[in-house]
Amino acid sequence: MEAIREGITFNGKHSRYYGLMMMTRSAPTPEEKTIVDDVPFMQGVYDFSMITGERIFNNRTVSYEFWAVNRNYEARKVFELALKNWLMLPGILPVYDTHDFNYHWLGKCASVEVEDDTEYNRLIVNVDFDCYPFKVAELPSGNDFWDVFNFELDAAQKTKYTITGTQTVNLYNVGIASIVPTVKASAAMTIERDGTTYQFPAGESRNELFRLKLGQNMLKITGTGTVEFIFYKELI
Repeated sequence: MEAIREGITFNGKHSRYYGLMMMTRSAPTPEEKTIVDDVPFMQGVYDFSMITGERIFNNRTVSYEFWAVNRNYEARKVFELALKNWLMLPGILPVYDTHDFNYHWLGKCASVEVEDDTEYNRLIVNVDFDCYPFKVAELPSGNDFWDVFNFELDAAQKTKYTITGTQTVNLYNVGIASIVPTVKASAAMTIERDGTTYQFPAGESRNELFRLKLGQNMLKITGTGTVEFIFYKELI
């Protein structure tokens, strides 16, 4: 039998560990969170969905169909229990799909449906994951691994700076969603963006109000020491 190449890794195990052959995968685009005001006697509607400057999405369902073949009835019963325990026990974890090299989904298994095909001694397994709407890069932005650099999706940039006094830097978020970066500073730093000032202590910290918007982010940094911005692009 040909070696199993396609599959997923979840909860510390690859699907090939169970001899699962992936037959189909489905990851439709997530549903948008819409805020619409339908005013009587007005053509169309007022759509406030992008009031933050970006589209906001609900979680998405990522689905797979696997086959487990050449197993007798008793083996299929035990195998079904093993699969459900593997997939349904943990909560939210990364879901690594061989189709999405250098990216992962983030979610939890929502359902495992198993069909016992006695005619062909196989199990047909349908698995649904409830996932964060975007796939997340494995490597942080600004990494210098040229073997995996994508000229269409990545940006070559510095994300670590030595600050003496005040310096203006330009960070690019090449993803499709705004991101809260981890700020790693050797000393307390003040960062100003778009007229708003944020304070960051020494060490690693995050501020949910400090987000890197899509595209260019001009930052005015004041302090003495090094500061590094750690963030991972997210794609639809």
